[in-house]
Amino acid sequence: MSAVVTVNPATGQRLAEYRTLSGADVDAALDRAAVAQTGWAALPFDERSAVLRRAAEVLRAGAEQLALLVTREMGKPLAESRAEVAKCATACDYYAEHAARFLADEPVATSADRSWIGYEPVGVVLAVMPWNFPLWQVLRLAAPALMAGNAALLKHSPNTTGCALAVQRVLLDAGAPEGLFTALVVAEPDVPAVTRRLIGDPRVGAVTITGSERAGRAVGSAAGDAIKKSVLELGGSDPFVVLADADLPRVAAMAARGRFLNAGQSCISPKRFVVDASVAEEFTRLLVAEAGALTVGDPESAATDVGPMARADLLEGVHRQVEASVAAGARLLAGGRRLEGPGNFYAPTVLTDVAPGQPAHDEEIFGPVATVIVVDGDDEAVRVANDTRFGLGASVWSADPERGIAVARRIRSGAVFVNAVVASDVRMPFGGTRASGYGRELAAAGIREFVNVRTWWVLDSPAVTAPASE
Repeated sequence: MSAVVTVNPATGQRLAEYRTLSGADVDAALDRAAVAQTGWAALPFDERSAVLRRAAEVLRAGAEQLALLVTREMGKPLAESRAEVAKCATACDYYAEHAARFLADEPVATSADRSWIGYEPVGVVLAVMPWNFPLWQVLRLAAPALMAGNAALLKHSPNTTGCALAVQRVLLDAGAPEGLFTALVVAEPDVPAVTRRLIGDPRVGAVTITGSERAGRAVGSAAGDAIKKSVLELGGSDPFVVLADADLPRVAAMAARGRFLNAGQSCISPKRFVVDASVAEEFTRLLVAEAGALTVGDPESAATDVGPMARADLLEGVHRQVEASVAAGARLLAGGRRLEGPGNFYAPTVLTDVAPGQPAHDEEIFGPVATVIVVDGDDEAVRVANDTRFGLGASVWSADPERGIAVARRIRSGAVFVNAVVASDVRMPFGGTRASGYGRELAAAGIREFVNVRTWWVLDSPAVTAPASE
């Protein structure tokens, strides 16, 4: 039997070993999920809500241990991990409070005696989730999917297997039925076949993935073949547009904070800094100073601003992108190197003279690398912001909010923030367009992704006229 081994990215030391599931084990987990889902869906909302509220309590009570697990498995500083746990608890409370309203029957006035729109569970939801926010990515799916009356099977990233199993324990400790939420520990070579087989099973009603374009295409293709609902949250190369009237010291500080959070390993972190030529020199100077002031090191130390990258292969990939960009004409102003010693530490990096044909311009760089692109005026800023196949988030910075909004309206993205760094909030829908995927997570839109929207038409009297045929 094969095993998954987790490794601390700050030290290179082995953390734990987990037995992988056989095909029969996966089938048994699906069997349990289908049985649990039937009983769970029959419960009233208040009983499901009670479980989610207890899950929030379990998360808060175990916050320090959970945060340490996140930090040791994927490397983000403890302060960031603590914030992630708190955000997960908030999501559980939010859906516990609002799910019944989001999914309440909606009466519609028709020629029938009674007609309404209903929202009903789809069955088992398969979730394929990434390592960069290993608790938040899972619970922002699990909270709405479970509150909608579904069960869930999770295929998490191998390097955050401990986090996957921790979410399962949280929900069990909160009183969720056995089998309602199961983390599947699958050997990497088996993942494509297992995923496709699960998507094809009639008990699986929907699939969601947060990950790379390649993985999204594979999952979306399998869902299409099986005629199943899918939600894809994929990559991003978010523009951070600095207009000529922006407050540069504040904006540069927010730029560094947004870009180097989680060692730059976030789909919605600003990756392309699109800066008006009149302020580009000063903004770049301030950004380089902000990057240089960051403390890179032990993520368990309170003094650390930036921890290691999650895996050595990811670090090597980012470094190749930086080197190729410099070879193609980009100018390296800070960083651009792996730090000496154990662990996957990469120096916060700033590139300028970034242009089409360079990886820093054309690709998503999923690491601590900021790229500065100089533009002449608002129109060119919009053109460059849209010069990407992605469309996840965007931010625009201006002393005049109305000017910022006017520019932002012309940028294609799933979310746009004016004078703020892009972030996810459980109260607002989250997702992208174009190569960043489709569908939405969070808010009312997120819970309605995992339901069957059903039309009800009831004639209490045979004299009532039926609707015209299609």
